[in-house]
Amino acid sequence: MLVRIIVTGALLLVSAAAVDIPASRLRMFKPLPPAAEKPDNPITPEKIELGRMLYYENRLSKSHKFSCNSCHKLDRYGVDNEPTSEGHRGQRGDRNSPTVYNAALHFVQFWDGRAADVEEQAKGPVLNPVEMAMPDEKTVIATLKSMPQYVELFRKAFPNEKDPIHYDNMARAIGAFERKLLTPSRWDRFLQGDRKALNDAEKEGFLKFVDAGCATCHMGVCVGGTMFQKLGVAEPYPGLKDEGRAKVTKRAEDRFFFKVPGLRNVEKTGPYFHDGSVKTLEEAVSLMARYELGRELGAADVTAIITWLKTLTGELPHDYIRPPQLPPSTAKTPKPSLAD
Repeated sequence: MLVRIIVTGALLLVSAAAVDIPASRLRMFKPLPPAAEKPDNPITPEKIELGRMLYYENRLSKSHKFSCNSCHKLDRYGVDNEPTSEGHRGQRGDRNSPTVYNAALHFVQFWDGRAADVEEQAKGPVLNPVEMAMPDEKTVIATLKSMPQYVELFRKAFPNEKDPIHYDNMARAIGAFERKLLTPSRWDRFLQGDRKALNDAEKEGFLKFVDAGCATCHMGVCVGGTMFQKLGVAEPYPGLKDEGRAKVTKRAEDRFFFKVPGLRNVEKTGPYFHDGSVKTLEEAVSLMARYELGRELGAADVTAIITWLKTLTGELPHDYIRPPQLPPSTAKTPKPSLAD
């Protein structure tokens, strides 16, 4: 009996040791900071209040139907869970709307990296004829100036400017709000030293993720969002028509390169890839292994990796994202239009 107890105890110790994660495997990863700070756009309570309202403001669209939150729904992990999002007059773009959560920590914005940061990104959809379709910056500013409450909010958010309501400040306010849209998860607690934050199966899944080569591109605080990579490194990706980064740079060497997405909350942010063509996380992991790494992962390995990926699902900041009460329109506020 004593021998059996000793042997059983030894086996338990071996089992526990087998799923320990060496510190060397964790060097490429970091926990989320409290905010994604930007020195030239300091985060202030006044900017956050204004930015939150602008994020939910449908009157920044020509039809008064769409806001930032239409495609990047804050109560649904920052996405709309559609392959591509509906815009003005029912139009749809050709790319999937990525999550806004943790995006301020990415090295660039949009799939093709055409915006340097979330402030620059915020300017694009408002004037995009397929998305919010406002005709020009002048109309956006006239809309905001038509409501006294916004005039006062801009004054408080940018107190050192004589005429603070302009397009750049609209984007700065939205950006300041987005810079605190972070979703810490059990993975962060693990990285901060709580080794009980992950169970054995989740630790094994992380080791599979690293051993398969996924961390070559998916690393850092967001487990991605740090580089461009070609879709189809190991072998050509079938049916690929979107030229990705090359649309911006016009360089042949950038064809089929896209920003590597961050994997935080990936369990909640499908469908996947730049065009939203992949419905399940299982398929996404399998396709990435084949076309990026040249590996055919078995079902057990895919399941193990996804078990760890689910530890990246964070906590939504429910109080921070609560929809605000927006100012009423006035006689001067431009009316909604469904015209092209």
